[in-house]
Amino acid sequence: MTKTITVLDGGMGRELARIGAPFRQPEWSALALIEGPEWVVQAHRNFIEAGAEVITTNSYAVVPFHIGEERFAAEAFDLANTAGRLARAAADGAADAVLVAGSLPPLFGSYLPELFDEADAHRIIDPLMAGMDSYVDVWLGETLGSIAEAHAVRAALDRSGADRRPLWIAYTLADSAIGVLRSGEPVADAVRAAVDLGATAVLFNCCQAESISAALESTANIATPGVRFGGYANRFVTAHSDSGQANEQLSAFRDDLGPADYARSVKRWIDLGATIVGGCCGMGPDHIAEIARLVGEDG
Repeated sequence: MTKTITVLDGGMGRELARIGAPFRQPEWSALALIEGPEWVVQAHRNFIEAGAEVITTNSYAVVPFHIGEERFAAEAFDLANTAGRLARAAADGAADAVLVAGSLPPLFGSYLPELFDEADAHRIIDPLMAGMDSYVDVWLGETLGSIAEAHAVRAALDRSGADRRPLWIAYTLADSAIGVLRSGEPVADAVRAAVDLGATAVLFNCCQAESISAALESTANIATPGVRFGGYANRFVTAHSDSGQANEQLSAFRDDLGPADYARSVKRWIDLGATIVGGCCGMGPDHIAEIARLVGEDG
């Protein structure tokens, strides 16, 4: 590989559960911010030691959908601030340079673009961004199921003045159809929208590896000078990946996506032009280590 490949981390929630951190629904990964922040630092370190060059703040579940309206109103800024501070501490303690991506999640539940409320979005996203602002190197709108959700991220950046840092947009794809977001909008339209919003990277995440391969194939003919592409898949079985179970319970994992198997999918993405790769739900440090090995061998 002659191009520079950036290695992302893996799925924070399942890594917290794996290492024994406080973890349950509905709080999901946010529970560790509340009851055991030291576990969050350890999870970040596990991914860094595996070879991640970018770690993502543990802010994905800091939304009313997971922590409830009352707690969100009282603690959203502080929890987001804690997520940013812990990621920054882990990154700054690494032997090599590690960037911190500030996770700006789907505001009304994963895989549920139909619940997106543009008028209410600012109430949720603004305190997240404000809390993390001092700690992040790049803003990452991730698992966005519609173009409208990407617009909400851009609007929040404009309101905050935080747009001096790069913006990455990561869309989640339908696994039951080829080449569309979970909203049904075509990938090509979503990519063009992200570029128009100023994204310097367009990624696909929290869906099947095969869906990401198809999306990357479809982006090859879209003119996007200076914009990077990439992906980080989940490990869910297809039936769970296309359902609302991501918000309700621990979903089952595929048996055919161990570290070596997943690295082969990532290699295909790189061959298709991806330069930012990592893992989402269920992809642990072993998966990231295999990706880092692949990138190191071919770099």
